[in-house]
Amino acid sequence: MVFDGKYGTILDSGTTYAYLPEPAFKAFKDAIMKELNSLKLIQGPDRNYNDICFSGVGSDVSQLSKTFPAVDLVFSNGNRLSLSPENYLFQHSKAHGAYCLGIFQNENDQTTLLGGIIVRNTLVMYDREHLKIGFWKTNCSEIWEILHLLSPPPALPSASPPLAPSGPQFYTMPEDLIVGFITFEMILSIMPPKLKPHLTKLAAFVAHGLEVDTSQVHLLNITSEYGHSVITWAIYPAGSGDYISHAAARNILAGIAEHRVSLPPMFGNYQVFDWSIEPPAERTWWQQHHLAVVMTIFITILLGLLASGMWFVWRRRWHSFGSYKPVNYVFPEHELQPL
Repeated sequence: MVFDGKYGTILDSGTTYAYLPEPAFKAFKDAIMKELNSLKLIQGPDRNYNDICFSGVGSDVSQLSKTFPAVDLVFSNGNRLSLSPENYLFQHSKAHGAYCLGIFQNENDQTTLLGGIIVRNTLVMYDREHLKIGFWKTNCSEIWEILHLLSPPPALPSASPPLAPSGPQFYTMPEDLIVGFITFEMILSIMPPKLKPHLTKLAAFVAHGLEVDTSQVHLLNITSEYGHSVITWAIYPAGSGDYISHAAARNILAGIAEHRVSLPPMFGNYQVFDWSIEPPAERTWWQQHHLAVVMTIFITILLGLLASGMWFVWRRRWHSFGSYKPVNYVFPEHELQPL
């Protein structure tokens, strides 16, 4: 069998792509090319490699299955693992709406190496007792979110009986915790180039959904991943405050976890995950004392100007009344005014 050559078949999620022996790769490539004869072949993102890339597809990853076929991995016992386009394609980094095959020929090696691309959005189960591996197609982002929501909060040591929380147990927090700001990540089903012109509007929707002021919502980062936009948001204290109250923080966390942010269709679908509470940022010496320094400089300049003005007036008066006059100096006559 072609997949039994050399080291056999290796499943390694630490390897990005998949590598097949020459006969298997040729059969895979020919089958794909036959299905995609209507698409245009283009140069890959790196000219040092002969990547097989297609243009004219579109940037919405969720629609790739309408263009690219599903590929089945068939095992010796007849079981099949269906690979969707995201499991054998990667997005072209230099051409919009273009994708390349993420399965390559393993040059001069008959080993089959199945990398992380094969198990995207796939739950892999290892049965070590029976030496079996299982695959379950799923949405990994949703699993992570569910596990995050169901995780119980850590137990807090207390000498007295715990008080009943005012809100859901997930949003309770230690009384001595100071909430500086709250961060979370949002995945949207549109690419950053289409999203960036509307970031201000998106921030306003986030603020409305979390019941905070728009000035509190800050964009920390935006990246592209598998045809989606990944945004990192931060919610800061209102006004000039240094921290967020526990009540406000609980309400913000509830809004994030319960998907209270409602977006119009122009932003596509979204998922929120990986939120955290951050302590207040340490203020530098300048941030703590800049007002006092500015006031000191202002007062010093004001006193300097005042002293210079007084010295100037005094010097003019001294020249006017105390200047030396020679003995033969003729004083101007002054007309006597009548009494």
